[in-house]
Amino acid sequence: MNSQQIEKKIPFKDILDKSLRIFFSDAMRITLKNPLQAYYFYRTVKWQRSSARVRSQFDNQGIKVPPIMIFSITNRCNLHCKGCYHHALQRSNKQEMSADKLRSIFSEAENLGISFCVLAGGEPLVRKEILDITREYPKIVFLVFTNGLLINDEVLLKLKGQNNFVPVISMEGYEEGTDSRRGKGVYQNLQNTIKAIKGKNLFWSVSLTVTRTNFEGVTDTGFIRSLINMGCKLFFFLEYTPIKEETEDWVLSDEQRSQLLIIRNSLRSQFRALFITVPGDEEEIGGCLSAGKGFIHINAEGDVEPCPFAPYSDTNLMETSLKDALQSEFLRTIRESHEHLNETEGGCALWIKREWLSKVYHAHTN
Repeated sequence: MNSQQIEKKIPFKDILDKSLRIFFSDAMRITLKNPLQAYYFYRTVKWQRSSARVRSQFDNQGIKVPPIMIFSITNRCNLHCKGCYHHALQRSNKQEMSADKLRSIFSEAENLGISFCVLAGGEPLVRKEILDITREYPKIVFLVFTNGLLINDEVLLKLKGQNNFVPVISMEGYEEGTDSRRGKGVYQNLQNTIKAIKGKNLFWSVSLTVTRTNFEGVTDTGFIRSLINMGCKLFFFLEYTPIKEETEDWVLSDEQRSQLLIIRNSLRSQFRALFITVPGDEEEIGGCLSAGKGFIHINAEGDVEPCPFAPYSDTNLMETSLKDALQSEFLRTIRESHEHLNETEGGCALWIKREWLSKVYHAHTN
């Protein structure tokens, strides 16, 4: 069933809202041994329902508000990983937004019904103030994608009681795979970081970039079990998108892409943990979620973009409100272009259709 057929039967926003409720209900279930964390996810399910009602009210006014906001809060990073999409996109050297501006955006997002925020970079923990800012918004769940090397005793102390802050540590499997991409010694440092996180009884996650060459390593049941034994409750399998030149051969084969979904389902049946594939899970709920259909991306300078892999923007939050930015005609055109973004080819739809995307952008900005 393709995304157009799904939307004819059930409104897409209802499918996505239900999927998020299921996600947090599952999160509550797998954290029952940690009553405080489980109680937070119980409350989160209620907040998600409330936020969904707010989004529906805006939808009735013709304003499409996604439940998820991806926010690259800085371009700075303490590593220089091979194949990094952020470095490859050559972000501008404009000044990143201030802490007060971040607060303003989070406040408006919460009022609009956005209840799920992915923080990225660069390395988001380069901005130490983010730990204080996220504490001010307990109804927003912050998934913080980090290389993990800046998580120290000071950070862990600030995370105490901050159940809405979920570290998502990036790895490429065991030591050889992780160090070959991220640098010598990174894997062992992460082992120490993970032990420290486990000692604080925090909910944490891992992000595994899946390539053609590391496929067997990052999907190995023994590797997954070792992380679960160390307290990991949430796994993201991210298919590599070849934005960096000369990395096209990192892309999964069709056979591997199909196998990844089979492995995901098997892991779900074996372990008390959450397993998500990207873009695989997107396809199952209606295709590409970019441009405000399911999420939008904000870069460190305030540009509102369809996706982290699509650095095109006709609005900037230093000049306009988030509410007004979401009504961008450029974003609307992408949302309504199912014939271009049906993910039957596999991989990131916007990257596959980047020539079409560039034409759409220039049509709206010239």
